[in-house]
Amino acid sequence: MVGPLDRKPQSSGSPPSGATRRSAIGLILGAPLLGACASVQQSFSQFSSPFGGSEAPAGPPQEPTAVGSGQVRVGLILPLSAAGNAGTAAQSMKNAAEMALSEFQNPNIQLLIKDDGATPQGANAAAQQALGEGAEVILGPLFAASVPAVAQVARTRGISVIAFSTDSSVAGRGVYLLSFLPESDVSRIVDYAAGTGKRSFAALVPDNAYGNVVEAAFKQAAGRRGRVIAFEKYSGDRATPARAVAQMLGSADALMIADDGDSVVATADALTAAGSNLRNIQMLGTGLWDNPRVFASQSLQGGLYAAPDPSGFRAFSGRYRQRFGAEPVRTATLAYDAVALMAALARTQGAQRFAPETLTNPSGFAGIDGLFRFRSDGTNERGLAVMKVTPNGGVTVAGSPKSFGA
Repeated sequence: MVGPLDRKPQSSGSPPSGATRRSAIGLILGAPLLGACASVQQSFSQFSSPFGGSEAPAGPPQEPTAVGSGQVRVGLILPLSAAGNAGTAAQSMKNAAEMALSEFQNPNIQLLIKDDGATPQGANAAAQQALGEGAEVILGPLFAASVPAVAQVARTRGISVIAFSTDSSVAGRGVYLLSFLPESDVSRIVDYAAGTGKRSFAALVPDNAYGNVVEAAFKQAAGRRGRVIAFEKYSGDRATPARAVAQMLGSADALMIADDGDSVVATADALTAAGSNLRNIQMLGTGLWDNPRVFASQSLQGGLYAAPDPSGFRAFSGRYRQRFGAEPVRTATLAYDAVALMAALARTQGAQRFAPETLTNPSGFAGIDGLFRFRSDGTNERGLAVMKVTPNGGVTVAGSPKSFGA
């Protein structure tokens, strides 16, 4: 079975061959079949808060469009008219969705693309419109505040929603999140550190919604594999919590700082100012560490963080640039994987193609960013790589798993 990385480059202006189209989605198509036989957080922080509030004002709404001529209709809801980076990201995700459709061999789906204006009200109206046009499943929305508004409409008709928010609190019955959740990052990196002999853990996290999620995941993972000897949160003032953690680092094997690039560096600097020698402890982070500021920090060299294997995104980006003449946003792969998965399920799973039992296949699926599977509570689990901070960027020290455990 071949996957996205085996795709041969196409000359611009010529459509991909059937064989190449199959290879582009081979893994995502094959995974559900393997499941039957054997038994793509980072976050959206580049254009929103880590849990995607809908603070971006919308411009004039975009007209709905339909892409593809298949018999199975799939709604796609994005904030296409949002101002600033949110609108840019939405357009990139729309492009990726259309790219997935074009790279799938003879897909039997039609995308009903709706603009929600970056508001819950717009999302509700978009969902009603898509369902009224026969959508059997809804992909999106992007912002957490809009997910319940879509879910409310979809649940009354027994329709599943696959949203792109990173806020796991909006997941639930029939509402699945295809996103980079911090819980997966934390679990993967703590488990890896424990596998190398680390047993005593300390952490510094921001005092916000993202930090709250990381706190719960960290204490659970560290408690399962060892013990937590220091845990502090910070807001504007990093000096005081940094001093408290610094006093305990002599008893710790590993220290997690879970935040975006600038804040991770500032927190590491505060620890150094408090007397910590961060070279004497294993530093741990989340996918938000995939940032030039982190790679340039002397204090963070050799630090480890969990993230999707970057090779998948690099291959995807090359195809995207060739097709659209621009760089995709990091989360464009979510829209690509969602559409490719819907096309694969429509081809292989018959009338149960989007049923909860199909979407929560425990063997999971594989896409641009590696393995993923939906849990029955609507959250997801991803097969992540472990990366090491170097001056030249992240270097893989442990690859992503090839299959999920039981």
